[in-house]
Amino acid sequence: MKGATMQGEVIQVGVDNVLGEAARAKAEGYRFVTMTCVELDAASVDLLYHFDRDFELRHLRVRAAKEALLPSITPVYLAAFLVENEIQDLFGLRFQGLAIDYGRTLYFDEAVRQAPFCTFTVEDGSKDG
Repeated sequence: MKGATMQGEVIQVGVDNVLGEAARAKAEGYRFVTMTCVELDAASVDLLYHFDRDFELRHLRVRAAKEALLPSITPVYLAAFLVENEIQDLFGLRFQGLAIDYGRTLYFDEAVRQAPFCTFTVEDGSKDG
């Protein structure tokens, strides 16, 4: 579904096709700006991928389960490694195929278990040992 707003074009995409849509944006001459993550409820988030071409914005909007292994867009836009690592730290999400993966230690020590920007606790599935 596509929609236009004063802030740019917003395209709703699924988790399975976000990497392909990022590749399409790059092929069309868009540069990657950043990502935004918004917690929706205890089980899901919205991820917004922001792109720019000649001062025109395009946003990919992806609703995802917190437990989902999300595709990294770093194979297309290497610069996304930093914000994807930040989202892993702050929201407890995981990105598959992340070119440079700090494993939720970009900002925090390995002992940190609660993602600070989530109202709800996100379990990472690891066992303390």
